[in-house]
Amino acid sequence: MSEDSIAIEVRIPGLLRDCTDGHGRVVVQATTLEGAVEALLAAYPRLRIHLYDEQGELRRHILLFYNQTNFKELDDTTIPLRAGDRLNVVQAVSGG
Repeated sequence: MSEDSIAIEVRIPGLLRDCTDGHGRVVVQATTLEGAVEALLAAYPRLRIHLYDEQGELRRHILLFYNQTNFKELDDTTIPLRAGDRLNVVQAVSGG
């Protein structure tokens, strides 16, 4: 791990916590947002199939928020992390 890596909190929705050993919040270390996502998937590889489709695209019913910004709206995911940054995984659920 790089000396300038930042620890950021990642929040996991209830339906995906079986992939994170029951944890609703985990901490990953990285220098960039892209690195944080990679670190999350390295630590909890079962998340990958739930977050990404076969083409490596974020699934339609999954939203990732970097602080208050939707991951899909970012032009560059290699932005440097800062202390206090957060990543939230949101899983849209439908039904009635």
